Amino acid sequence: MIVKVINNSKHQLPEYQTALAAGMDLTANITENITLKSLERKLIPTGLFMEIPAGYEAQIRPRSGLAFKHGITVLNSPGTIDADYRGEIKVLLVNLSEEDFVITDGERIAQMVIAAHARISFQLATQIGETVRGEGGFGSTGK
Repeated sequence: MIVKVINNSKHQLPEYQTALAAGMDLTANITENITLKSLERKLIPTGLFMEIPAGYEAQIRPRSGLAFKHGITVLNSPGTIDADYRGEIKVLLVNLSEEDFVITDGERIAQMVIAAHARISFQLATQIGETVRGEGGFGSTGK
């Protein structure tokens, strides 16, 4: 699949890091360092503008290394970029650690996965089909 992109950043386009990777890393496109204090959230620009094909979305997810090592995650994870959005891709990061975290220009801050999705229509009903699981949720499977 080809996705049109305008790259107004100083950095290369996102790319897959391994042959079987699902996500591509997004980088910060900033003119000065940004400090995220504990529990603080900020929108980080990437300089990228995309034309996502109809029937697809871009999902913005945390980078596992930043989350594990520094407590930095994507606040609305996964964030969704709809096919009709044409603005700059920005990443809403939050610092869940007790330490300040400094974001530098070109730092890999999140990953992006392009995924197909279905559109549905609701049909009002008075009953829905039964299953073995039924109404069990939130730990009901015992695992």
